[in-house]
Order: sequence, then structure tokens, then C-alpha cells
Amino acid sequence: MKAAVLYKTKQPLQVEDVDLAPPGEGEVLVKIGAAGVCHSDYHFMNGDLPITLPAVLGHEGAGVVEEVGPGVKTLRKGDHVVLLFRAACGRCEHCAKGRPALCALAGQLRNTGRLLDGTSRLSRNGEEIRHFLGVSCFAERAVVPIEGAVKIPDDIPLPIAALMGCAVLTGVGAAVITAAVQPDAKVLVVGAGGIGLNCVMGAVLAGANQVIAADLSDAKLETSLDFGATHTVNAKDQDLVAAVRELTGGEGVDYAFEAIGNPRATRQAFESLRRGGTAVSVGIAPLGTDLSIDAGELVYQEKTLKGSYYGSSRPHADVPRFLNLYRTGRLPLDKLLSRRYPLEKVNEAYDALLAGEVARSVLIP
Repeated sequence: MKAAVLYKTKQPLQVEDVDLAPPGEGEVLVKIGAAGVCHSDYHFMNGDLPITLPAVLGHEGAGVVEEVGPGVKTLRKGDHVVLLFRAACGRCEHCAKGRPALCALAGQLRNTGRLLDGTSRLSRNGEEIRHFLGVSCFAERAVVPIEGAVKIPDDIPLPIAALMGCAVLTGVGAAVITAAVQPDAKVLVVGAGGIGLNCVMGAVLAGANQVIAADLSDAKLETSLDFGATHTVNAKDQDLVAAVRELTGGEGVDYAFEAIGNPRATRQAFESLRRGGTAVSVGIAPLGTDLSIDAGELVYQEKTLKGSYYGSSRPHADVPRFLNLYRTGRLPLDKLLSRRYPLEKVNEAYDALLAGEVARSVLIP
């Protein structure tokens, strides 16, 4: 099958033929219908985050089950599924408390680049190729653990379903689950890319009265208005914190989301809060990045700064919930899909992403 392989950081992905072994115990083989082009993969491609190479990338995808391995009883051939890059066991302390994003099972998949039995299904000319976050959907097919696949209705377009695997759960989840934005709130979203736009949609869904989008790109800010932003701030031309204060009558916002992975932007989000406000860091910064905030603001103003991984979501419950909201028009995900590329043009798709030309694009293997 064709797959996009990363052999060396800071080098283009190589689309080539690789071998894929059948699913083992507790695994399923999925024919990929669509794979989202997400900035998170680029962190690994660029060497900002560690990865064992070679590996087939892609962590945001959806497809159709073609084969099930021994012991699989919850899925069958022909089922449509969303793939999860934070597969969870469902039994550990974190899962029992409703926080599956913290489950160690996903960490095992990420750290080893292999499936749960400690081996890889991917190879080329007899040489092992690693899996990526238990998904590896920049390919025509993928073998994934049953814990990493959520069944969805057959009538959901697979490009829309693919976005559920990362962008929607992460961004919408950050707003409605991690922060639990309240009706009539004032909200700031720093970064109007794919994740930031989902934060905007989540804030609107929660009933926010004022949603301020901030970015360095006028084009992205214009796009954010289509998703419900009420005001925009170009942080290249204006002092972000001062602009937010002016837009909120001097008070600041109730909630602020940083969707870039930049410590300066996180600090700006924190400083833009009103007393008692909550800032949520959603973007992924390179490992070892330091962040400093004013301790006085944290204590005397009772501000909160917290992280959000995978939107603090429970995917097996939240994927169906968010898809229902899409069906009723309350999550306008069709607007999020800017372009579709064949798998062979994966590097071109990343060039467009890095140039800020798209909200979200997908690969169609």
C-alpha cells in the first residue's frame, strides 16, 4: 500500500509502497477515507518533539473497517470509524475518573512507535517502520488497536469524521469540557488556525456573548468571523492585552485559549483575563519550553491557568455527541474543510498549512 514515511526530521515525507501485516489480537484493519493535515505532525517532522524513525505519520483520520483481528467483538467489517491518537484502556484510574487523555496506554503507543503487543505491522523490504501515535493514517490503510477506533454512523462524510480525531475534540473540547465556558461569557482565542477555530466554535456553542479571535494573519482573522468570532485583533499590529481590555470595557475576558503552542501567547492569554478568569493552554510547545506568569496575578486575582490535552474529552461519548451537533448545524465543520489533497501531495498540503492558506485540509488516500 502507499504511505507517507518520515525517514529524517526536517526532510519531506516520502510517499512510497510499504507492507502492512494483518491485524493481531484486539486490532482492526481500517481503509483510510480521509486524514487531516494537522500542525501537530509537523512538530515531529521538524524535530520539535521526539520520534523514532522511520515512521508513517498521520494521527487525525477516519475510515472503514476492512478486517478485524482475533478477540474483536465491538467492531465488524464495514463499520465506519474515527481513529483516536489518545487510545485509552477504559480501566485505569484516569479512565475511571473520566480523564482518558491521561491514560498510560496512549503513552505506550506514542513512546514505542509500536502497537500494544510491542511489534509493528508496518515494514518495507523487511525493515521495520514505526507507527505514529497508534494511528499512522497518512496511508491507504492502517492497523490500529480496538481502543483507538470509535464507531460512527455511515452517513457522516469521512473528511468531516476525520476532523473529529483531533481538531474538533481538541478545540471544541477545550471550550466546552476543559474550561466549561458559561453562557454570556467573554472569550479570547489566541491563534485562528484549525484548533483555534474549533475553540471559537466551542465558545459559540457554549453561549459566549463575546468571542475575540487574535492572530497575526488578517486572512485567518477574517475566516474566524465565519465561525462565530465577534471581534478580531491582529497581534502584529496591536498590543493584544491592551486591545482585549479595550474591547471588554477594561475588564478582560472570562476565558482565554492559547491555540498555538507559544509561551508568549500563553502569557498574553493569562494577562488578558479578568479577575477570577481561566486561561487554557491548548497548543503544543516544543519539549523543555519554559513559561513564566505573574505570580501576583495568579494569587491575588484568583486567575487559573490550566492545560488541555485532547480537549479533556471522553471520545467514545464525545465523538457521537459532537457529530450530532454537526448534523444539526451547531458545529459548522463543513466550513473548516478548505482543501482536499491526494496522499501523494502531502508535502504540498503542509506547505499550504505553514503558509496559513487553509483552515484545515485533508488527504484522500
